[in-house]
Amino acid sequence: MNDKTTSRRWGRTLGIAFGVAALAALVWWVYQPRALLVEVAQVSTGRFEQVIEEDGRLRPKSRYVITAPTQAELQRPTLKVGDAVRVGDVVAVLQPVSPQMIDARTRDVLSQRIGTANATRQAASAQAQRLQTALAQADLEAERATKLAQDNFISASARDQAQLAQRAARQALTAGRAELAAADSMLAEARAALTRSEPVPGTRAAGLWSLKSPVDGQVLKLHLDSAAPVNVGQPLLELGDLGALEGVIDVLSGEVASIRPGAAVQLFSGARAAPLPARVDRIEPVAFTKVSALGIEEQRVNVIVSLDDGAATTLGLGDGFRVDARIVTLAQDDALLAPSAALVRDGSGWRVFVIDGGKARARAVTVRDRNADQAWIQDGLKAGETVLLYPGSMVEDGQAVKQRATASGG
Repeated sequence: MNDKTTSRRWGRTLGIAFGVAALAALVWWVYQPRALLVEVAQVSTGRFEQVIEEDGRLRPKSRYVITAPTQAELQRPTLKVGDAVRVGDVVAVLQPVSPQMIDARTRDVLSQRIGTANATRQAASAQAQRLQTALAQADLEAERATKLAQDNFISASARDQAQLAQRAARQALTAGRAELAAADSMLAEARAALTRSEPVPGTRAAGLWSLKSPVDGQVLKLHLDSAAPVNVGQPLLELGDLGALEGVIDVLSGEVASIRPGAAVQLFSGARAAPLPARVDRIEPVAFTKVSALGIEEQRVNVIVSLDDGAATTLGLGDGFRVDARIVTLAQDDALLAPSAALVRDGSGWRVFVIDGGKARARAVTVRDRNADQAWIQDGLKAGETVLLYPGSMVEDGQAVKQRATASGG
């Protein structure tokens, strides 16, 4: 009886011991740190670039604006936007402007002016005829005095007086004829002021002025596409060579200091279009205010970039086309590169988590420079090492990690 009781007690004790041990093992397993699923990347060497990405537009390097040299009437243009022109081709034709319309009162005044001018002309004509008669008489007197003086019937002084009278009569006739000519001009002027300047149907207007192209290129813009009166200096059309384009990129004024003339630039005209290589030509020294899409006023500066002649033409680009620009401000070949997503702030410095034996090991690094995608590592890493991406607050030094499986595309 005692032996059976003792056996039961030992069996119960062992069962409790095994249960406690299993419970302890379960608790240990539950609270045992598990490996975190993480994303990783390898440290490599390559080209590091610091870039500024902005948008801009294209424009011809040289734009020619044809303006009206005088007040005239523009004949209907025969050119259209995009038409090619050569040096010396006629691009616009001007004709003299027609006089203004006159009202009834002005017409009556001008009619009276014609009457006045006509009367003045008649008076001048009569005066010229009287002077003509006086000259004829003076000629006879001078001829008679000359013969009498030769026969000594009159003195030489009487002959001279007759000749001087003849000369005075001739000069008076000349003056009378001049007055008659002036009266004719006044009459013609008065009649012209009253005459409407309308071309006769079927006749060509006289005094046409042809404006010629100063350059080989294309028509970029027509300011007037029909016949119309124009004033002095009024723009008529714009010409330019689309084979020689440049880009205008507006950059924040705070970023312009890092851009140097000659810096490499890539221009993208679309998602599928090949990039256009370009170079920074100049930086304008004047800033302007531009309101961003968020409604914030920004000070911006135009950066002018030069393209190779004909490079944009092959892609069908032209004046005013929008482009995305990638301006390189710093470039270094054979740089040690790590993803920027692997960097974690460590005071005033940086650190990364290097994967070593399935564990994340914190390591301090020296960053030379960085951009949105890559960091140029000066010290602390070696090419080929694997670093943890996007380390969160749960990652500590020595944390067990497991690389997250990536889905493969078919």
